[in-house]
Amino acid sequence: MQEGLAPLPADCRRAATRTLAQLKGLPMRIAQIAPLYERVPPKLYGGTERIVSYLTEELVRQGHDVTLFASGDSKTSAKLVPCCEIALRLNPSVRDALPYHVIMLEQIRRRVDDFDILHFHIDILHAPLIGNISDRTLTTQHGRLDLPDLAPFYAVFGELPLVAVTSAQHKYLRHANWVGTVHHGIPRDLLPFRPNPTGGYLAFLGRIAPEKRPDHAIEIAVRSGMPLKIAAKVDRVDQVYWESEIRPMIEAHPSVEFIGEIDEDDKADFLAAAEALLFPVDWPEPFGLVMIEAMACGTPVIAFRRGSVPEVLEDGTSGFIVDTLEQAVAAVPRITHLDRAKVRASFERRFTAERMAGDYLKIYELAPGSEFHAGSSAARQGEVLARSARPAVELAPAAETSAVRL
Repeated sequence: MQEGLAPLPADCRRAATRTLAQLKGLPMRIAQIAPLYERVPPKLYGGTERIVSYLTEELVRQGHDVTLFASGDSKTSAKLVPCCEIALRLNPSVRDALPYHVIMLEQIRRRVDDFDILHFHIDILHAPLIGNISDRTLTTQHGRLDLPDLAPFYAVFGELPLVAVTSAQHKYLRHANWVGTVHHGIPRDLLPFRPNPTGGYLAFLGRIAPEKRPDHAIEIAVRSGMPLKIAAKVDRVDQVYWESEIRPMIEAHPSVEFIGEIDEDDKADFLAAAEALLFPVDWPEPFGLVMIEAMACGTPVIAFRRGSVPEVLEDGTSGFIVDTLEQAVAAVPRITHLDRAKVRASFERRFTAERMAGDYLKIYELAPGSEFHAGSSAARQGEVLARSARPAVELAPAAETSAVRL
């Protein structure tokens, strides 16, 4: 028994044991903490905020009590705690994002005892805040981890419980406190399956940046004789790269069309009509959400073997994994040999929001500080008793094959 805590009465202990054995019938109180750069879900570009939205909505659908900390223009069926008026990237009056994220951390601090689990998606900013409650927190690593400045950070904050979005991330922080790996997922019916593409073009979707190699996408399309459509945003930091390298390449090739940044509705048609998605990344890609979005449409992916790619794509089924430009060009005519129904089936088997939420729930329940953990303190187990009087929540059927690694 934990020192300093009075023993529970026998009837309460029995009730607590019964409750802990039946916790899958009780809602968890979950805080989802999103970056403020985009709304949840984003109007345009924004992979992290999009995943936070899909996870939040699926957890609510399964009956959990979810609170979302996000920008005030976010759209959610969870309880929303607005931490700024609108998404920071789309607010022309915002010059510095840090004050708004600190405001959000203060909102969280005031409510910290309201939650069984606090799930952070904001990189490292919250680490000093949660030292004494880190055992009921989770931080998903959405970004690149090969940066040298992260090693000394995690040498200090080594107990921070982390989740990777692919196993490829682990090698950059081998001594971090990894508690699982959860692949991203999107709603099963979000994007339409199209067995027969009608566009006759290759697609590039995302952002114009050196590490995304839109120049390689252009070269692959031109050398293979296929039209290319580029739907991408240009951040201020990449404006020089756009003006000096990519824009001249587009203007030099009439078969290459720059569409710009597109919304969710346009994305569905853009991906579904494409013969294939080009994903010629040249960096340790953390996940690559656009790959599974394409797969949901039945659109195969031609991707370079970087970061997450071998873990997400099934070579020869959902697309082709290549190592060189020559291999990428050679893969283009082979895409017609792929069965788009099998591409879609790979998505449904591995990358739905239902599966993603199920994997996270398993990790939430194993968090040592959560009252849902069998080894949690008597005090936290006792908190269950007051809640157990409420009717049990019926959860959705178990999701398909899990991607979680504990």
